[in-house]
Amino acid sequence: MQLKKIFTRTCIAALMFGAFSHAAMADQLDDIKKAGKIRVAIAMGTPLFSYADDKLQPTGSDVDTAKQLAQDLGVQLEIVSVTNAARVPTLQANRADIVVADLSITPERQKVIDFSIPYAVISIIVGGPKSMQIKDYPDLNGKRVGLTRATVNDTLTTQQAKGAEIVRYEDDATLITSMVTGQVEVFSSTPSNLQEMQKKAPGKNLELKFEQKVFDLGIALNKNQPRLKDWIDNWVKTNMKNGKLNTMYKKYHGRDLPASVQNVQ
Repeated sequence: MQLKKIFTRTCIAALMFGAFSHAAMADQLDDIKKAGKIRVAIAMGTPLFSYADDKLQPTGSDVDTAKQLAQDLGVQLEIVSVTNAARVPTLQANRADIVVADLSITPERQKVIDFSIPYAVISIIVGGPKSMQIKDYPDLNGKRVGLTRATVNDTLTTQQAKGAEIVRYEDDATLITSMVTGQVEVFSSTPSNLQEMQKKAPGKNLELKFEQKVFDLGIALNKNQPRLKDWIDNWVKTNMKNGKLNTMYKKYHGRDLPASVQNVQ
């Protein structure tokens, strides 16, 4: 009788372990394929990367990247529109499967989420009126500097421009409006946003003052998703080698991706 109980408990334990192991091995890639769609968080309102065209349709290099990825995976694309500050929280809350939203690969972010190998790059710059003499961070002392919250330029500028008054906005579109309407004197953002400001307010004579840094961009996904990460990494490699990712980037940004990103192994 005792032996029978031990045998029964052993069988139950084995079944439970098997179920647990199967659950542990389950991957989000299977869920995406089963659902027939992939939810991609994209920060709309980011010129050249993701914005609405004249027909109010999503467009930009990140939008095209997400469309191509969904097509190659054989599923429908569902765009989850987010602010820059909500990119990582949206992923962590499982309101999106991945993030394709000019998200820079940084050590801080890698502590809580995973990234694919780089699929694009972003330049971070400081810009302002030609009349202002600004060559480096000390020249920002005492000036109102606008930037977008929860971005790498937020972190960089806050660390380096200790004497500046930092004014944070929820998205790039609001930052652009604030700059062209004179709510801030200087900004930290991207060359594409500078172009938008120049279009909207040519009389302000805005120009690039100095480049802060160039960051690699990665497709973000939750941790512990090895099969999904492997599929995305291979997808990036394939579309980097066949030139599609560079073509999409150049179409909107007017320049090629750097060799360090294109020559992926």
